[in-house]
Amino acid sequence: MLPGLVLRGLASGHVQKDKQLTTSGPYSYTRNPLYLGSLMMAAGFAIAARNWWIVGIMLLMFAVIYVPVIAGEERYLRQTFADYDEYARHVPRMWPRLTPYARERSAYSSARYWKHREYQASIGCVVVLAVLVAKLILKLVW
Repeated sequence: MLPGLVLRGLASGHVQKDKQLTTSGPYSYTRNPLYLGSLMMAAGFAIAARNWWIVGIMLLMFAVIYVPVIAGEERYLRQTFADYDEYARHVPRMWPRLTPYARERSAYSSARYWKHREYQASIGCVVVLAVLVAKLILKLVW
């Protein structure tokens, strides 16, 4: 879960929604680092829960929710930023490339992290982990 949380935090500190096409930081490896981070976190939760039903539900949720959202965002980015098609030709949608695509360099900004309220993902992780720990403790006690 932690790698997904870190990836989301780094991506959030780079993205400048609606202002410019972000191609720096994690966006130089994958076009959707926030969603990849979420998928990594979900995989971590599913592994920690040790339940195949949860894995199936998470995969179904990803397909039903994220696939259409990503498609819609790509349409918006193509209409908004003239250089999006060039970027999309070089940077994979989800699975990261091995070397960075670097047209521009933009520094990580903690102000953007806080502005995008990415800390909420950390709070969510703590809550889910607390539930899993409580489940484990109850199972040991009973």
